[in-house]
Amino acid sequence: MHVGEHEHHTALDLDVSKVDLILDVEEKPEFAQGLLLSFQHVFAMFGATILVPLILGMPVSVALFASGVGTLIYQVATKAKVPVYLGSSFAYITAMATANEAMGGNVSAAQTGVFFVGLIYVVIAGLISVLGTKWIDKVLPPIVIGPMIIVIGLGLANSAVTSAGFVADADWRNIVVAIVTFLIAAFINTNGKGFVKIIPFLFAIIGGYILALGLGLVDFTPVLEAKWFELPSFYLPFKTGVFKSYEFYFGPEMIAILPIAVVTIAEHIGDHTVLGQITGRQFLKEPGLQRTLIGDGVATAVSAFIGGPANTTYGENTGVIGMTRVASVSVIRNAALIAIAFSFFGKFTALISTIPNAVLGGMSILLYGVIASNGLKVLIERQVDFGQVRNLIISSSMLVLGLGGAVLDLGAVNLSGTALAAIVGVVLNLILPKEQG
Repeated sequence: MHVGEHEHHTALDLDVSKVDLILDVEEKPEFAQGLLLSFQHVFAMFGATILVPLILGMPVSVALFASGVGTLIYQVATKAKVPVYLGSSFAYITAMATANEAMGGNVSAAQTGVFFVGLIYVVIAGLISVLGTKWIDKVLPPIVIGPMIIVIGLGLANSAVTSAGFVADADWRNIVVAIVTFLIAAFINTNGKGFVKIIPFLFAIIGGYILALGLGLVDFTPVLEAKWFELPSFYLPFKTGVFKSYEFYFGPEMIAILPIAVVTIAEHIGDHTVLGQITGRQFLKEPGLQRTLIGDGVATAVSAFIGGPANTTYGENTGVIGMTRVASVSVIRNAALIAIAFSFFGKFTALISTIPNAVLGGMSILLYGVIASNGLKVLIERQVDFGQVRNLIISSSMLVLGLGGAVLDLGAVNLSGTALAAIVGVVLNLILPKEQG
């Protein structure tokens, strides 16, 4: 979620120095070594990728399948030149949950919205091919990007606190499990070494789950009923007699999801800039931002079409590349194939579904806080001057509207939360005059 802009250079023009990689982008490791490296990427993305569908009540098997297939689609779109893994996006959780609730549990609005978000990526890619990229930096400077990311994180705060059991008349067992889960993730984040340090949420899930099991909070019924091997629980926009179905829906609940694409495109640019610095490449120039956006967008559209969450580039996997100095695209490709294989093991995905809300809540307190803190990091690193009144106006209005539950009902369009904050931030940045001196 670190957005790659610079005080004097655009995100596309940052200099990258030559780095010493063990395996470069086009190189392939030996089979056994490559398999271990691929599993490492699976572990890195696993905790966050499964957390999104668990929070939204979506099939974990579909999210895993979509992340693997989406990563393969991305590799085709970028001509296998960028070592990026795509996993479930957190940016759309609030909007999708709100749409599902407004539709009485029907997923049609959420899935349609995310599907068209993917198409928006493709349209923006086309515009970039024609118009270039300078306009992106004008529309999304750090003063807009930072508060947007903060709103994404803190907009989920209530969900995390409720799941963790910090509510009136809560079961003390849930609170204990949530606290222990939180502490495991926090201590591994601060004291972990090597590979362990980049999978704190996976260890937190395991530790919290074991404790919850001991306290009698786990129900194994779904695992006993599940088959060892079964197809992922796809949702499709037509009836098949095998999978659940939904319908394409174009009402206000769906339309409210679309503006969040502004946020995730900004994250996309930042993630590729950081990866370029790690690998000594300029991916936004070669293969080009238009290709990376098409890969990300088509992957998201395909995921939504089959009932999965939005996809996004994963910083966890970028961290693995930075730590191992292995930037091989083939390693990422094999990690995607492993994720797809996991999605067909019914008992495995059923076991994941038995994780109590307290475990997810304890981990989410840290996770969502980290997301929000990344927004602060953008503002600090890009040295945004809050001595300028226009910057105070932009950030304060975005934070209050995004976190205060503001809703703008325009009839066919109903904007709220992150979407409303993003649009207000972009508009204010364009119309407020810059101060002199």
